[in-house]
Amino acid sequence: MSSVRELLEDAAQELACASDQPLMEAQILLAHALGRDRSWLYAWPEHVPEASRAVRFQQMVGRRALGHPISHLTGEREFWSLRLTVGPDTLIPRPETEHLVETALQLRLPCDARVLDLGTGSGAVALALASERPAWRITATDRSAAALDIARRNAARLGLHKLRFLQGDWFDAAGALPAFDLIVGNPPYVAASDPHLQRGDLRFEPLGALISGPDGLDDIRRIVATAPAHLQPGGWLWLEHGRDQASAVAELLRWHGFAQIGLRRDLAGNDRVSGGQRPPAATSGR
Repeated sequence: MSSVRELLEDAAQELACASDQPLMEAQILLAHALGRDRSWLYAWPEHVPEASRAVRFQQMVGRRALGHPISHLTGEREFWSLRLTVGPDTLIPRPETEHLVETALQLRLPCDARVLDLGTGSGAVALALASERPAWRITATDRSAAALDIARRNAARLGLHKLRFLQGDWFDAAGALPAFDLIVGNPPYVAASDPHLQRGDLRFEPLGALISGPDGLDDIRRIVATAPAHLQPGGWLWLEHGRDQASAVAELLRWHGFAQIGLRRDLAGNDRVSGGQRPPAATSGR
């Protein structure tokens, strides 16, 4: 029987060709298999886990060596300090998307703002906003029933009960609802021919949540064109997009009448989030 130290050493060697951080990933997987945190592994390196847990760990390492995402193996991912359940039916929440949350929180909106999260997936953006702005009235939509089930379970586990989850393709589910003060989304924005689709975690994520036509902009075009009809005058639309798509998204926003068009970059300096405001209603003088 192998100790914690020996299991980690063997796993790190097995993951060396599949990961940039093989030891850290081995620690994440072993901590998950043992029901412990990583600090426990440091404190008890000579501990010999029971055989069933060691076998489970080795199976996860084998799947990770084949490329399966860590988040799919553990069934969870941290986003905005929230621990979310994830799975093959949803995108894995990424740190870059936190810039969309930051941007939304910086807007000057009513205390009880009506907010729509399009393509919510695991619920990451909607739940992050709800955790920071409990009075906001947030609706989250997705066309995938399986993804919405995960989002609802995440909301329940986090005690965020005021959100509304609706199934439908983009605005289809929200068509009869009153206009929103803010619409956010992380839509598909990868071109169908992008070689990155055959690399890393993307190989195991739902293609429908990644690919959006020949240039990656089909869904963004549809959202930008339709959003004004669902926004209050003065309401905002902000979307995540690819690092080389900012100018195209800004042009779409201008074409469809948005003002105050802005751009946010991620920590790597890549263009990541763009948005604009539906012009406020004109006021007439007396």
